[in-house]
Amino acid sequence: MKILWTRPAARDLAAIQDYIARDNPTAAYRLATAIRRQVRQLADHPQIGRPGRLDGTRELVISDTPYLVPYRISDHRVEILAVYHGARRWPERFD
Repeated sequence: MKILWTRPAARDLAAIQDYIARDNPTAAYRLATAIRRQVRQLADHPQIGRPGRLDGTRELVISDTPYLVPYRISDHRVEILAVYHGARRWPERFD
């Protein structure tokens, strides 16, 4: 399956990386790389995430981090909806 990062998800990842890079650029790079690497696994294994909090979604837990990646599976693609810190308040829906 193809992985499609939505604009909000890409912005989330960039904002997380920028925030962490203020204090530790190396850690920011490693985190962003880990998130991208784990998201790529969804191309071959789209069901590895747990059922999502919102209908029609799943959540990939990024190992060794407090981050979650909600996503939606459609015909031939996995749509990455956001990158959230586990303590962040979730929206009622994804657009």
